[in-house]
Amino acid sequence: MSTGNRILVVDDEERIRRLLRMYLEKEGYVIEEAEEGETALNMALQGDYDLIVLDLMLPGMDGMEVCSRIRQQKTTPVLMLTAKGEEVNRVQGFEVGADDYVVKPFSPREVIFRIKAILRRSSATAFLSKETHSSSNIVFPHLIIEHDAHRVTAGGFEVNLTPKEYELLHYLASSPDKVFSREDLLKDVWNYDFFGDLRTVDTHVKRLREKLNRVSSDAASMITTVWGVGYKLEVAK
Repeated sequence: MSTGNRILVVDDEERIRRLLRMYLEKEGYVIEEAEEGETALNMALQGDYDLIVLDLMLPGMDGMEVCSRIRQQKTTPVLMLTAKGEEVNRVQGFEVGADDYVVKPFSPREVIFRIKAILRRSSATAFLSKETHSSSNIVFPHLIIEHDAHRVTAGGFEVNLTPKEYELLHYLASSPDKVFSREDLLKDVWNYDFFGDLRTVDTHVKRLREKLNRVSSDAASMITTVWGVGYKLEVAK
């Protein structure tokens, strides 16, 4: 049973808000609701929520804009609800800072699982607290990760990453040259033991490479695909 985590549920359909409230309150979460984007944004910025469940298609300001504007001021985890399962929408959602997404129609059990997976991280990078060297910088010739500041520099230029992109990069960089399967990454970075969509990993790797490549092709090329297995951060010998 959860212990009073505050969750903001944002959806313009009362039926969906009511369904989510019923299941989430049963798990012990404290639920507040909003039915349109402007209200949701104001509540998110003024309130102190542990997680926001945010519908993509909202009247007025849509979920993408709400998430983007939240990210300008806060790192509150966002689980996006969308009826659009195409990759372009997932990419856009992740790009503006969503931590995860669920495609409608969804199973309430899956939503609860994904919420629990996100909240298991006591902060945006809680899994890093397990690392004995988590407070130190990771320095490679073309890539520097300053963990305390959550700052990434590639080729001398700072790279603006979403919290999840940062987690993924730091996780790979913490074990250079080690190959991780997509399942490994879903389990350790996303905290998924099941229900995980392997394309989530691929989408994040793609975005991470693109952002690094804008300032340093050498840094971008360090993230390598091991065909049939997964990914690693390769360090030139």
